[in-house]
Amino acid sequence: MATYSFLDVDASINGPGGAFSLTGCNSAEGITITYDDDKTATTTGADGCIMHSLRGTMTGSMTFNLLKISYLNSLLSSLYNYQRRSSAYWGYNVISVRDHARGDWYSLTTAAFVKFPDNSYAQDGNILAWTFRGYLTEVLGAGLRDYQETCGPRA
Repeated sequence: MATYSFLDVDASINGPGGAFSLTGCNSAEGITITYDDDKTATTTGADGCIMHSLRGTMTGSMTFNLLKISYLNSLLSSLYNYQRRSSAYWGYNVISVRDHARGDWYSLTTAAFVKFPDNSYAQDGNILAWTFRGYLTEVLGAGLRDYQETCGPRA
């Protein structure tokens, strides 16, 4: 049997003006990691042959979806306001996301806030989405050993 839990995931940010965990009690409704560009471009010649071009792009984004009541909104708001004061502070965040149970690891370096999150006040509390963009690297782990032995690839 294989299981997943967000409790196995932790994330942190380190940049000018602060360093703190991005996971914990009422911290996240999830983390979305997205690459900006395709890694390949395919060109088809007049004769039907194709050519692949490997692109060097590694830019991507991480979005942290936080409950309105999360204390992390205050920490990120302070960090955003500190960093936007000068280009000397902008784009120097390092963000790490790890899933310890599966061995997954993502790193976003030279990361900058995309914008201050949209907000609304209504009958029900909302989610604030904090998005960062930078240089994205990844490693997907081997997963849980029990799952590999029972459901993984066969030799």
